[in-house]
Amino acid sequence: MVLMYHLVFPAKYRRAVLDSHVDEVLKDVCLEIGSCYQVKFIEIGTDRDHVHFLVQSVPTYSVTKIVTLLKSLTVREIFKRCPQVKKKLWGGGVLDRRVLRKVSGQAWR
Repeated sequence: MVLMYHLVFPAKYRRAVLDSHVDEVLKDVCLEIGSCYQVKFIEIGTDRDHVHFLVQSVPTYSVTKIVTLLKSLTVREIFKRCPQVKKKLWGGGVLDRRVLRKVSGQAWR
């Protein structure tokens, strides 16, 4: 069985902090996450104030584990590689606590 999640992360305070450089950093970090964990990124899309992920994972990973993993690793790397984002957000996190989730399951054949 394969589970697919559509996760939408709004930026903190809905600030427009996700420019093209941050978008590239985010995609690089997600590729690194995919190679280290049992998570496959089908689609990654950004707008100025939110990020969409279409993620495929094994059933042993809960939605909470995937969200925590994505937020902690991506925010840490974005702050490290894009210090202007941290300035715009007054030192707070990049992604807001609220997450929109949609789960889709499909059995292996």
